[in-house]
Amino acid sequence: MAAAPAPGPLLSVENLSVAFHQGGNTNLAVDDVSFSIDRGETLALVGESGSGKSVSALSILKLLPYPSASHPGGAVMFDGENLIDDDEDDLRRVRGNRISMIFQEPMSSLNPLHTIERQVGEVLKVHRGMRDRAARERTLELMHQVGIREPEKRLGAYPHQLSGGQRQRVMIAMALANEPDLLIADEPTTALDVTVQAQILELLKVQQQKRHMAMLFITHDLGIVRRIADRVCVMYRGKIVEHGPTAQIFADPQHDYTKHLLAAEPKGRPPAANANAPLVMEAKDLKVWFPIKTGFFRKTTDHVKAVDGVDIAVRAGQTVGVVGESGSGKTTLGLALCRMISSKGEIRFDGERIDERSFKAMKPLRERIQIVFQDPFGSLSPRMTIADIVAEGLGIHERSLDADGRDARVVQALNEVGLDPATRFRYPHEFSGGQRQRVAIARAMVLNPGFVMLDEPTSALDMSVQAQVVDLLRDLQKRHNLAYLFISHDLKVVRALANEVIVMRNGLVVERGPADEIFDRPQTDYTKALMAAAFDLAAAPTGIVSE
Repeated sequence: MAAAPAPGPLLSVENLSVAFHQGGNTNLAVDDVSFSIDRGETLALVGESGSGKSVSALSILKLLPYPSASHPGGAVMFDGENLIDDDEDDLRRVRGNRISMIFQEPMSSLNPLHTIERQVGEVLKVHRGMRDRAARERTLELMHQVGIREPEKRLGAYPHQLSGGQRQRVMIAMALANEPDLLIADEPTTALDVTVQAQILELLKVQQQKRHMAMLFITHDLGIVRRIADRVCVMYRGKIVEHGPTAQIFADPQHDYTKHLLAAEPKGRPPAANANAPLVMEAKDLKVWFPIKTGFFRKTTDHVKAVDGVDIAVRAGQTVGVVGESGSGKTTLGLALCRMISSKGEIRFDGERIDERSFKAMKPLRERIQIVFQDPFGSLSPRMTIADIVAEGLGIHERSLDADGRDARVVQALNEVGLDPATRFRYPHEFSGGQRQRVAIARAMVLNPGFVMLDEPTSALDMSVQAQVVDLLRDLQKRHNLAYLFISHDLKVVRALANEVIVMRNGLVVERGPADEIFDRPQTDYTKALMAAAFDLAAAPTGIVSE
């Protein structure tokens, strides 16, 4: 018989401190933090990047890099058991079984060498002892629950073959597989578009109520907190500065930092568009079709039409925003324009046709065409310092610069994106998700490009930093007359930056026009649903939309 639950909270973090040791230096990342979660309750842990939210959550399951990380004090009591004192064998009984975790960056959390079926099935086989057939059936059931379209066709896919939102859904399926008592969700909707974000939140709440599951929800998005959390803890520089019921925190915040968080969101509008500005990037009837091969001889029997006949024009000093659900073709369109993947159709950069160029022949243009990728942890080399990462392009495209000149450019770029240049000799794993994204932006901007494809550049950033990055991007655009292709599911950020908006769905453009018209007077039902989800979560459609 299963042991009766211990009285009191399911999880109680008591006076927890976390220190990181490097050389002779010790940094206290979490300082005397205490909170508790009851069964069936949702506690939100909020704060800016680097405040200690994720470190606190990772400490619960002792997932920090020990011995470089240590706990100078505190306890983590789970159902009457102190997990801090447990050895690895005891923790394996808890990890993925009684406590599951959804990580912030699915691309770095999923194994790139294993199929989706193998990764989800592994959780079921290890903890439930399921055989292949039962594990496959349960995996399909979970994939349906999290809204992955045609999951039978996705079981054999690898993580790189899925969109960011689809990868995050797989992570959620893995976390829910064993019906845990406690779910730790570290920015679980970061990679999701607004409509799917609302639906995933609904899914988590339904699963929570069905299983009486406790949830620790870590996020920088206060709109999500208002929707999902029963109580809130606000973290700042490793300490909890305010806590209480969600309604109370939003209605009557006491701490200045909490007030700052509630007031922070991207503001302003882009500069007025100049219809006569020179075209920087243009495409006509652009298509990216991926073949579907079946049978013993792997014959092409169909195609996935990721981008299907799209026209686009981006002018100097202007921003074209591309919005739509995950898997709609937004990122594929951007990669095709930058000639990172093969495509059909005419593409022109600065008036010169580039779609007929080989990838090698594109190298001289790479300095002028830059990309900020969605997943900073996957796009930054873990073996290079931040200084080397930002300076890498300078070493290729501006070889006349000496070491001091490159370092000066790196310092300038880091200052522009709000990072302390003194940290440039650290490695990516020593930064928070938001700080890593700012490094990625600095790497692109250091070369002074003419066209920048920004693929969800603010998705990993907290609200106040989002506002700063929007201001930074506008300032850089004005200063250098940059052309931006801005891909995002955050429509508030798109509205603050874009002159023109393209709405995509299933590889097609369903609506386009000046940003004000799209936001104020959307014409299609799909665009209206996006706007409702973005600006009023309560009005978001119910049910799980497949992708």
